[in-house]
This record gives sequence, C-alpha cells and structure tokens, in this order.
Amino acid sequence: MASRKNEYSEASIRVLKGLEPVRQRPGMYTRTENPLHIIQEVIDNAADEALAGKCRLIEVTLHADGSVTVADDGRGIPVGLHPEEQVPVVEIVFTRLHAGGKFDKGDGGAYSFSGGLHGVGVSVTNALSKQLDVEVWRDGERHAITFAGGDVAKALESRPPARGEPRSGTRVRSWPDPRYFDSPAIPLADMTTLLRSKAVLLPGLRVALVEEKAGRRTEWHYPDGLRGYLGETLATGGASEPVIPVFEGEQYAGMGHDTFAAGEGVQWAVVWTEEGPLVRESYVNLIPTTAGGTHESGLREGLFGAIKAFVELHGLAPKGIRLLPEDVFARASFVLSAKVLDPQFQGQTKERLTSRDAVRLVSSMVRSQLELWLNENVDFGKRLAELVVRQAQARSRAAQKVEKRKSSGVAVLPGKLTDCESTDTGRNELFLVEGDSAGGSAKMGRDKEFQAILPLRGKVLNSWETERDRLFANNEIHDIAVAIGVDPHAPGADADLSGLRYGKICILSDADVDGSHIQVLLLTLFFRHFRALVEAGHVHVARPPLFRVDVPAQGKRPMRKLYCLDAAELQHVEDKLRKDGVREGSWSISRFKGLGEMSAEQLWETTMNPDTRRLLPVALGGVDASATTARFTMLMGKGEASSRRAWLEERGNEAAVDI
Repeated sequence: MASRKNEYSEASIRVLKGLEPVRQRPGMYTRTENPLHIIQEVIDNAADEALAGKCRLIEVTLHADGSVTVADDGRGIPVGLHPEEQVPVVEIVFTRLHAGGKFDKGDGGAYSFSGGLHGVGVSVTNALSKQLDVEVWRDGERHAITFAGGDVAKALESRPPARGEPRSGTRVRSWPDPRYFDSPAIPLADMTTLLRSKAVLLPGLRVALVEEKAGRRTEWHYPDGLRGYLGETLATGGASEPVIPVFEGEQYAGMGHDTFAAGEGVQWAVVWTEEGPLVRESYVNLIPTTAGGTHESGLREGLFGAIKAFVELHGLAPKGIRLLPEDVFARASFVLSAKVLDPQFQGQTKERLTSRDAVRLVSSMVRSQLELWLNENVDFGKRLAELVVRQAQARSRAAQKVEKRKSSGVAVLPGKLTDCESTDTGRNELFLVEGDSAGGSAKMGRDKEFQAILPLRGKVLNSWETERDRLFANNEIHDIAVAIGVDPHAPGADADLSGLRYGKICILSDADVDGSHIQVLLLTLFFRHFRALVEAGHVHVARPPLFRVDVPAQGKRPMRKLYCLDAAELQHVEDKLRKDGVREGSWSISRFKGLGEMSAEQLWETTMNPDTRRLLPVALGGVDASATTARFTMLMGKGEASSRRAWLEERGNEAAVDI
C-alpha cells in the first residue's frame, strides 16, 4: 500500500494565527543578531511621544537578569476597551499585528509624525520575549498587564497609583527569548548610540541609560541640538579642523504649502573637513536610517546644487573640470533629521527611507538656505569651493581612462539606470532600451547632459490585467516607475505628475517583430497604468532603422551611409539612388538584427540625436478611450483568445509580415 506520509491535501495548509508568523519567521520582522531591535521598537514608541511633544524623559534600564525596561513620562498607552474589538487597547497593541495608533496621520490623529507605520513593532517585541510586563499610568490610575510567550498571562488590572509613582507614562519590561537570536546580549555601544541620538534630535528631551551590573547611570541632553552633537562626535573621532563653520538649519512646510504637508521638513548640520573620519547619521521621525535613503539623497542634491551655483557664479572651477555630487559630498559630515508625514521604508527594520518626495523635500529646503549662506559669507564659500574643486581634480585624475557616470543624487533610482545631468524636466529624456547590449551602446552614444538610459532585460510583463498594487512585484516595471518618478494610477484618476523626472519617455526597441512586441507591452503598461503620461504627451516611440545602405563615393560626393526604417523606405531609397545615377549594385545593404549591433555613433545619429532621429509621439488623438480600451482588452486579455483569432481572420490580410 502506498505511503500517505507526503500527501499534499487540504489538511496540508496551515493557517498561522496571532503572533505565530513572527515566531515562525522572526527574520522577516526584525534583526535576529541580538535583541536590540525589538527593544528599539519600544524606545521608538516612547520617542514618538516625545516627537508629539508629550514626553520629556526616556529611561532605559539594562537589568542584571538580561531583561530591559523602557520607561517614559508620556500620555500612556490607552487601556480602555477598543470600540470594535471590545478588548483592552493595550492588549491589542502587544498581541495583534498591524494594530497601532499611527495609521491616521490626518487632522485629529494621535500622531501627526511618527516612525511607526504598520502597527507591527511592539507586538514583535512581545512575540519574541519569554515575558513582557507593561505598566501604564493614565487617567489617575496605574494599570498593569503581563504577557508570556506573546499571550496574556495576567489580565489587565487597575489600581490607584502608589506614592512616588508617575502621574502619566508607560513602562515596558521585556525578557528577550534567546532562542530567536544569535546572541542574547544587547551591544552596549549600539544602545548608547541609539539613545544619544534621541536626545540629539529632540533638544528638550532627556534620555538616560541605567546599567544595573555596572551600577552606572548615563544621561544625555543636548540643548544645542545637532551642532553640538556633530562637533562633539567629530572631535572624539579625531577629525581635522572644519574647513568652514558648521552649516546648520531647519525648515518646515507651513499650512497650505503647494507641495508638502504642514510640519514636513528637515533639520540638518553639515561640516566639511580635510582629513579624518566622517560622521554621517540620518533619521526620519527619530528613526535611525543606517542605510540612508531618499532624504540623504535630497541633502546630497541640495548641497551640490547650491555649491555648484556658487562656483559658477564666481568662476571658481578650472577649465575642463566639471563638478559632480560626489565631489561635494566626499568630505562632508552631517546629521540629518527629516520629518515626513507618511514615510515609506525598505523593510520592517526601517533602515532605509524610500519615500520619493523626501528627495525634493530635503533638497529644496537645504539648497535655498545654503545658497543664501554662501553668498552672505563669500570667504567661507570660496574656501569650501577650493576643497570641492580639489576633490573633483583628484577624481578626474583617478578616472582618466574610465568615464564615471554622474549620480542623479536619488538613492532609490534603479542601479542600472544611467541618469542624465540636467535637472530640467522639460528637456530631459529617458530611453527605455531593449537589451543590455543596446543599453551599453545607448549609454555611450547619448548626450549625457539631458538623456538617461534604462536597459530592460527580456520582455516586460503583460500588465493589462495586473492590479496596480502588484505591479512593483515585477522588477522591470518597478524600475520604470521609480526612474520616471510617477506612481501607477487608474485611467481618469487625478494623477500626481509633480515627481516626473523626464519630459520625454522614449521606448527604444529593435526594429523587428520582437521589438514591436516589446513596444506593445510597454504601451500597454503606459495606457493601463500611466494614462496621464500618455495624455500629457510624455510617451514616445523611438524608430531605429532596420536597414543601412552604404553608398560609395560618386564624383564630388563622398561615401554615404543611409538608414531606412523598413523595407518600403529601403525601396524608396534604392529608387532614388538609381534616379541620381548611382551604378546599380554599387551600394551594399545590411540589415540590423538588433540595436546591439549598432555602434554608439550609429545609435546617436539615427535614433537619439534630436536633429536627426525619428521620434513618434504616442497620443490618443481624439480616439474614444473606451474603444481603445476594448481593443487593448481583445489584444492583451488572457481570456480573449477566441476574439483575437476572429479579429486576425478578419484583418490578417492587412498585416505587413516581417519574415
């Protein structure tokens, strides 16, 4: 009898409930090298109270038994029954994934700005703790609840506060379960850096660390904010004297701002040194972003724009030296703190900010203030310009034989995107190029001042029936959307094109059947999910030639190379050559199998040079959108095979077949 041991049936499907997913796959929710991150989730909640102006002290205690307590004097986690769940809110917060008070960022929300996004943080702390005790002082009472292994071990109890207890606040004590971590010990240096940063970013906040074993209490309070912290850290690290004084500032959007929400903005301190270690720390709503992200890109872009403008204004750049963002950034140390209403991070650990608007937010605010500061302090500006020019000269010498692609300054742009140098959106062009080899030719042949190249591997997904929230699962579509700077949107929706980075988006594929198929797939993507780009005239199709005709010298006429889009144009060119008296058979015809066969010079001359190329704009042209939609559905719909067959049988004789 056959064994049923490995049978796959309905009973094989297991549904994980409550906090089981966290315990099954902890690495999906937190870092598992040590318990620091699950404690950081509790600290971040306390810091969010401080960010909201409701907390003045955060105290973290490392107990001798390995447990950690985080206490704050904020408002205290609500303890009443949830109106829908009819369970104490404090219990929901620690036992339910995706439950929290930071989803509603509009008027009346408990937190206008916070690092918490998904309501996952402290529930993960609970799931990965052997025991977790929560005490809340709120509404004139002290409330306590205990969890074990993620479940309620002791139900919520309330009593009047004892003498000496706080009037408001939250105290969470966690015993991390060592089964889930490579090491049960929390690195003291990392904890110290984390806590000190909270004090730095909130000058009115006091942050303390108590070490029971060592009998030591350390407190941080930085009334001078970022400037004092940056100077102290650089001096401790042994950096050289600053080239210019610390450039610091802050700016936040006011009510009714055209682009950003009220309160969104940035605070920064930047200093340039000749030698020594650099300090580079960035934060979003007090969350440390150790892997950087778009806010750092915005700082880079803003500093570069201001310094480049100053250098050009005063004629400080030697002939033949072009400044790049890395020249400005090479010796810059900074502490950057951004406030973003609805930040998007890469992963639950929030190490990298991916919110695209943060680039413009930080760049615009930093650049305007630095330009003003430099022109008010010209001597300092010239001193900084000298440092930047030296960096550019050193870079140029180190890369004499290798052309170094200029960075766009946007960290989240696809790595395979070769961006242009211009920031003039109306002039900039993005070429979506079929194949890596063709992409290489296009990169070499383009005008890098205003033309960007994004090579595409293989054929793009047929996105006609793909939901918008699933588009980014496809790498190619994700890269296209990120490079363009516009999010997918429904036809007829009020699309936000403010982030558009290129005035022309050009589809560049082979001039054969496969190339036409790729064109159709990309046009399907734009018509279905980026309709506003088509309607605004931003989408174009580049028309590379299929044939090249080499015509020998004739009298005073030198040898010529003529390019033809298709067979019909080739016929027309040959007829004209005969008419001009060119000897029959003296010219040679070659057919391009693909863009990759073209040299950079040929691709520029035929397809990319605005003076000589053929660029076909894509437009609806007054055609009924519903009729176009129906045609796309028939052509691209997965369940429309019979309709396509009927259409081909009816109209197939009209096709120009390229065999």
